[in-house]
Amino acid sequence: MDRVRSKRTVASRRSRTPRRGKVWGGIDLGGTKIEAVVIDGHGKPIGHARHPTPTQGEPEDVVREMYGALEDAVQTAGLRLTRLGGVGVGAPGAVDANAGTLARVSNVGRGWTAPFPLAGSLSELTRGEVVLGNDVQVAVAAEYRLGAGRPYRSVLGVWWGTGVGGGLVLDGVPWRGRGAAGEIGHMVVKPGGARCGCGRRGCMEAYAGRGNLERDARKAEEKGEKTQLFELMRKKQRTRLTSSIWKKALEEEDALATKLIERAVHMLGVGIASAINLLDVEAVILGGGLGSRLGAKYAGLIHEAMSPHVFMTERQPPVLVAELGELSGAIGAALLVEPDVT
Repeated sequence: MDRVRSKRTVASRRSRTPRRGKVWGGIDLGGTKIEAVVIDGHGKPIGHARHPTPTQGEPEDVVREMYGALEDAVQTAGLRLTRLGGVGVGAPGAVDANAGTLARVSNVGRGWTAPFPLAGSLSELTRGEVVLGNDVQVAVAAEYRLGAGRPYRSVLGVWWGTGVGGGLVLDGVPWRGRGAAGEIGHMVVKPGGARCGCGRRGCMEAYAGRGNLERDARKAEEKGEKTQLFELMRKKQRTRLTSSIWKKALEEEDALATKLIERAVHMLGVGIASAINLLDVEAVILGGGLGSRLGAKYAGLIHEAMSPHVFMTERQPPVLVAELGELSGAIGAALLVEPDVT
C-alpha cells in the first residue's frame, strides 16, 4: 500500500466503518509489548493477545514473537489464520511502507539501523498480505475514524510510552510530510539538555519517554534516592518499569516517581503547546502506554502545563485520552489492510 493511497483511503472513509464480512489482523510493535488484534467488519476487536517484546532479540526474533502474538489473537477470536484478509503492522522507527522495511529502531530488541524487510519476513509466516505503517500514525488514524477524534477535522496525536511519538490529521487528511512528520518527541524543549536516544540533546522524549524515565530513575537510586519503583518491578516480575508500575508508584505517592513524571508533564506541555501554535489543530489525543494508563487526570495536567505557552489561549484545544486505549495502535494497523471502500 503506497502512502498516497493510504491518505486517500482514510480521508474518504471518514465516517464509515470497515467493510463487513471479513476480518483483519493488526499488530502494534512496542518497546515493551506486542499487541495483536483481530477486528471485524465494524472495526471492533474480536480477538486480542499481548506478548512481551524480546529485549535482546535480533529483528528475526522480534518477527517470530509478533507472529506468536497474532496466532494467539486469532485463536481467541475462534478463527484460523487463513481467515484473515491481511495483516497490518504499526512499528516505530523509519518505516518504508512501499518496500515493507523498518530501519533506525532504537527501542525494540537490541535495536537496528539498517532497513529490515519486516513485512516480507512476517508474510512468509502468515502466508498472506502484510502492510507496514508508522505505529503512532496508524493509531491516530484509528482514533480519528473510530475513537476520540471523531468530532474533529484536525487533530494532533501524542503517544506517550517507551518514547514519545506523534501523528497528525489535518483537515481530514493524515499528514506524513515526506514520511517522518509528527515526530513530536524529538522537538527540542531544552537546548543543550538531556541526551536523547536519538543522539541529540534536549528532545521532549529525553524527559518524557518511559525508557529515559527509567534511566533517570536508576541513576537517582544509585545516588541514594529512595523509591519503590524497582521493588514494584521485582514484585511484578518485570524487567522494565512498565506503565502500570509508574501508575502504582504515583498512586502510592513515591517521591522520585512523582518528581520525574511532573518533569515529563512540564516538558510535554511545552512541546505540545509549540506544536499547537504552529498547527492550530482542534484537539490533542493522548495515547500510548503511559498516556492511556495514566488517563484523564494526567491529560488534564498536560493541558494545564500547555497553558502558559499557548499563543491563542482562548482557543486552547482539549487534551483527550484515546478512546481505543492501548489497542488503538493495533486497530489502526489492521485498518491498513482493509480494502478500499468505493
